[in-house]
Amino acid sequence: MQQSAVPELAHTHTRPIHWVATATAVAAVVALSSVLQPGPATAAQASGTGAPPAPVTAAAPSTTGVDFPIECGHVEALVMRKASGDLDGDGRPETVAAVHCDAPMGTPPDGVYVLTQAADATSPRVVATLIDPKERRTVTALTVDDGTVLADYLGYSSADVPSCCPDVKESAKWQWKDDTFIRSTPAGAHTV
Repeated sequence: MQQSAVPELAHTHTRPIHWVATATAVAAVVALSSVLQPGPATAAQASGTGAPPAPVTAAAPSTTGVDFPIECGHVEALVMRKASGDLDGDGRPETVAAVHCDAPMGTPPDGVYVLTQAADATSPRVVATLIDPKERRTVTALTVDDGTVLADYLGYSSADVPSCCPDVKESAKWQWKDDTFIRSTPAGAHTV
């Protein structure tokens, strides 16, 4: 057997002190890892407590290309006012639109419609009529605030009043309740 030209190295033989040093280092790592813990998880957890759903950041339905239920004959329907907000509390916004026919003369009556669009739908659809054009109303203001639709409009005290000259100013609000829109008169509303 041939002898090695390199003398024996001290660190190639394990001694009890080496085992003690290794055990001490492992113990230090374990102790340090138990002190330095990551922060609590912040992901939202599903709860069965009836908590309100997390807000969804979906775009409000567009009025472009919507077939509104208004009879305009040979002229187009025009969206004159619109407002958006979550009306039914599902986390997805709806759009409310005041629409009338593009009549060449006179004051065409407005219809007020609620549009919604499902997450998997390619286009919005009309789900409610708040003011029917047959009511002969002209909407002057339309807003959505905290799930409530608010509208100011002009109307007529009788069928004898000419269309050019509405003589009544009114306000109404609608709130989604029990799967339908409930209409009421806001506080401070007045007629002329």
